[in-house]
Amino acid sequence: MEIRQIKRTDNKAVATLIKHVFEEYNAPKEGTVYSDAATNSLYECFRIEKAELWVAEDEGKILGCCGVYPTEGLPEGCAELVKFYISKEARGKGLGKKLMEASLASALQFGYRELYLESLPEFSNAVSWYKKLGFKSLDECLGNSGHSSCNIWMLKTL
Repeated sequence: MEIRQIKRTDNKAVATLIKHVFEEYNAPKEGTVYSDAATNSLYECFRIEKAELWVAEDEGKILGCCGVYPTEGLPEGCAELVKFYISKEARGKGLGKKLMEASLASALQFGYRELYLESLPEFSNAVSWYKKLGFKSLDECLGNSGHSSCNIWMLKTL
């Protein structure tokens, strides 16, 4: 298993992974990353300053992803934890922890002081885990992610 930065050739596999997770949990497709055109070209999206997307690959197969992104409209020193998805067959094996650690390390390296995230009730297991990691619930969204269907917002001080 390798945790590495996304490559251009990963675009299709990462988009497919994300969409499969949404379908598995019957999560809303509109107003989420599922229908976001950027999901099909994540390598290009993450070529900006202070952004990083990590992928987990095993024997040529993408099993997970997670990253940090300076979403427009976030407070100074805050980035968004984004694209945190693990394939069904890879869950429960510590992969999420490794991807989260890589993303947190990137956030600190980039000088962020806070991480914000958006989620959905369908991903309640992930939301519970975020709470254990120190993310606190917010009453409203921050920034302009464009994902209007997300109704769980959380923030962590690094």
